[in-house]
Amino acid sequence: MGFIRHVVCAMSGGVDSSVAALLLKRRGYSVTGVFMKNWDLQDEKGLCTAEKDCEDAFRVCQILDIPFHQVSYVKEYWHEVFSNLLKEYEKGRTPNPDILCNKHIKFNHFHKYAVDTLGADAMATGHYARTSQEDEEVFQQTYTAPPTSLFRDRFEIRNPVKLCKGADLVKDQTFFLSQISQDALRQTLFPLAGLTKGFVKKIAAEAGFHHVLKRKESMGICFIGERNFENFILEYLEPKPGNFVSIDDGTVVGTHKGWFTLTLGQRARIGGQKDALFVVDKDITTGDVFVAPTTNHPSLFRDTLRTDRFHWIAVDPPAELARTQMMECHFRFIHQMPLVPCTVTLNMNGSVWISLSQPLRALTPGQFAVLYKGDECLGSGKIVQLGPSEYTLQQGRERLRPAL
Repeated sequence: MGFIRHVVCAMSGGVDSSVAALLLKRRGYSVTGVFMKNWDLQDEKGLCTAEKDCEDAFRVCQILDIPFHQVSYVKEYWHEVFSNLLKEYEKGRTPNPDILCNKHIKFNHFHKYAVDTLGADAMATGHYARTSQEDEEVFQQTYTAPPTSLFRDRFEIRNPVKLCKGADLVKDQTFFLSQISQDALRQTLFPLAGLTKGFVKKIAAEAGFHHVLKRKESMGICFIGERNFENFILEYLEPKPGNFVSIDDGTVVGTHKGWFTLTLGQRARIGGQKDALFVVDKDITTGDVFVAPTTNHPSLFRDTLRTDRFHWIAVDPPAELARTQMMECHFRFIHQMPLVPCTVTLNMNGSVWISLSQPLRALTPGQFAVLYKGDECLGSGKIVQLGPSEYTLQQGRERLRPAL
């Protein structure tokens, strides 16, 4: 990344980004704090906390005595994240807006704003993650003379920067960063790379960021908050009523307002049903949502899936996979779920088939399959197709039995 003087830090008003800015300042960088507004308040009947978040971020910048800016990506968020989200729901998928927000907004528009508009040498965020540059010359505050040739970059062979897990493996957020570009990663610092959440809170308390420590951790959809999801999505999509159908015997057991209000594995709220039923499949052509009587019904378990074109953080697939079309690594599709061993097969169109060492519950189209090799997050691809469920395989075996 070369010698860094000026860093623009994304400030959310939360404890992590506040401590990230503090640490950058302590390391001797010239730091600018920027708050991003990505969702329009007017629509949300005052339920959105963006104004309060912006005030909190501004107060931290005042305490640190660093410049503060605000930037609005409401239009970009709507067109590049939220519209995509609605289309995915209409296709019967369950998207991940946090991954899309990092890809399209924070590590694209914001990255360009930091470097091109504010003239920063790098951007920084409060994510719990690390890059392979952290241990290199990037954090050394020693001046190196600029190259004599103007064309150095054109001929220089640059090793790709790796995205690695942060020291706090519980909080590790590489999952949410698995779609970001190599160019943005190369110009990003993660000051919390080597810290645990507990230690970050201690630093915040010692720095007098008490207003930030009182805040509740944000756990809702990125920039939308923690409202009732069904009510929220029905403000944007027309209800498409359909039937809840039993996977076991095909009987209709209730009705729903639209398959997009439901995701695989969740409990289906059906009036008049005394026993719990769980969503196991959707048919968007008929509007039927299939349900099963137990949370661990075999129709919820699968061990193969296919992604769309896989996004490799290093741009190219790992050499082993490119050479043999197969590779052993680890998989997750939910943040913080335990990593599962898998075999990856590379297809001609850049998509991958992933075969898991054990069947997993509620693998969900629209979610991202994120791959890891040791500490390194290799990237991710959107799940677009699932292999057969354990239930389907059982039924197939039972049908074959009489013929034997």
